[in-house]
Amino acid sequence: MLKILQRRDQIRSGRRKLEENGVSCVPGMLERLRRRLSRSPAPAVGDPLKSWDVWLSYDFIRSRNDSSICVTDLGTFSSEILPALWRGGFRHLAGLDLNPRLQEMPFSAHIDYRTENFLASSLGDASADIVTAISVIEHGFEPEALLREVARLLRPGGCFLASFDYWPEKIDTSAHRIFGMSWDILSRAQVEDLVSTAARHGLQPLGDMDFGAGEKVIRYDGFDYTFAWLALRKVTTTPAAAT
Repeated sequence: MLKILQRRDQIRSGRRKLEENGVSCVPGMLERLRRRLSRSPAPAVGDPLKSWDVWLSYDFIRSRNDSSICVTDLGTFSSEILPALWRGGFRHLAGLDLNPRLQEMPFSAHIDYRTENFLASSLGDASADIVTAISVIEHGFEPEALLREVARLLRPGGCFLASFDYWPEKIDTSAHRIFGMSWDILSRAQVEDLVSTAARHGLQPLGDMDFGAGEKVIRYDGFDYTFAWLALRKVTTTPAAAT
């Protein structure tokens, strides 16, 4: 399944739904002021621009009606998805990121935060029912290593939910680096290649793949584009093992 952010009002709608469900983690004005005045401010968690994809991921996980499922988030520093899930009653949560301040994230006494490379993590095989990656995979894009690790972490029938920067035609960002890594606004061709790579690791789209884009909703560092949200499911057997 592939969904594309078409209009800016979808971002506002996603934030409203997170707030209505009591799981929004974006701080209000007073909290933002308190953090600015603090000598050792806690990490800022959540980004209003990520409301659409965070809600899609949260709602997908909630729709399984099983608060005992295990969720692992990749590139979790400052991401809202695990704190939102904790607020929503999910208790088997893990997050992976190289940022040394990871243990300062909300609910760190309860969420299994690990400061390590999410492309080669210490988590066990088949340890997750859901793996999420919110606006992460386009930074230092390594589809083969990513999907190999996701397939290792997921149990059969488990799902990978990823959002990323997107535009159907290729936008050249080769001269730009973010977080010390390369940055890709993924094109339709790259997403198609990503899905083909996923298939080699036993990961298949959950539904229709809608590549069409509407507005260039997002503007960053002089580039205009939008977001995409992808859902893949791990099949029982990989194509290589099937008879």
